[in-house]
Amino acid sequence: MSKHYNAIAGIDYSLTGPAICVHNGVDEFNFDNCEFFYLCGTKKYTGKWLHNINGESLSEWNESCERYESIADWALDIVMACTEVVVEDYAYGAKGKVFHIAENTGVLKYKLYQRSIPTGVVSPTHVKKLATGKGNANKEAMHDAFFDETGINLKVLMAPDKKISSPITDIVDSYYICKYLYQNINQTQP
Repeated sequence: MSKHYNAIAGIDYSLTGPAICVHNGVDEFNFDNCEFFYLCGTKKYTGKWLHNINGESLSEWNESCERYESIADWALDIVMACTEVVVEDYAYGAKGKVFHIAENTGVLKYKLYQRSIPTGVVSPTHVKKLATGKGNANKEAMHDAFFDETGINLKVLMAPDKKISSPITDIVDSYYICKYLYQNINQTQP
C-alpha cells in the first residue's frame, strides 16, 4: 500500500468479504486517488486488478477468535498510516450470524482504539443514499452508481458471467464509505 500523509480509509467489514478503500490524501476524491484491498474465499478473485485493487485469500482458521484476529490484523496493517477511519455500521435488520459479525467488528474497533486511530461509523442507509440518492438501494443500483461515477465496470472486469456479488459489492461499498468520510472531513456535498 502506498502510504501518504492524510490518508483516510473506509471499511466495509465482514466475516467473509471485508474490503477497504484508502484515499491517499490528495485534494480530490476519485477512483484513481484510492487503493482498494479485500479478502475473499474464491481464488479467482485474488490478485491485482487494474492499478489499485488488491485481493487476497482469507486466512485459514481453526477457532472463531483466530478468524476475527486475522481479519482485524489484515485491516490494521492497511490502515496504520491513515489519519482517520470509518467503518460501516451494523445493518440492524440483518439476519444470520449477527453476534459473530458483532464480535468480529468489535475486535477491529478495539485494535483501532488501542493504536489511537480515530474511528467512526456510518450507517448502511447513509452509504446507499450517498451513492444512489436512495437509502434502500440494492447491490445492482450501488454498482451502477459506482460505474456512472468512476467509469469502472467491476462486474465486466471481475465476473462477467455472474450476478453482482462479493467482492465487487464490497469494493463498491468501501469506496462510498471512504467517500462519506472524505466529504464529512471536507464538509462537501455530493
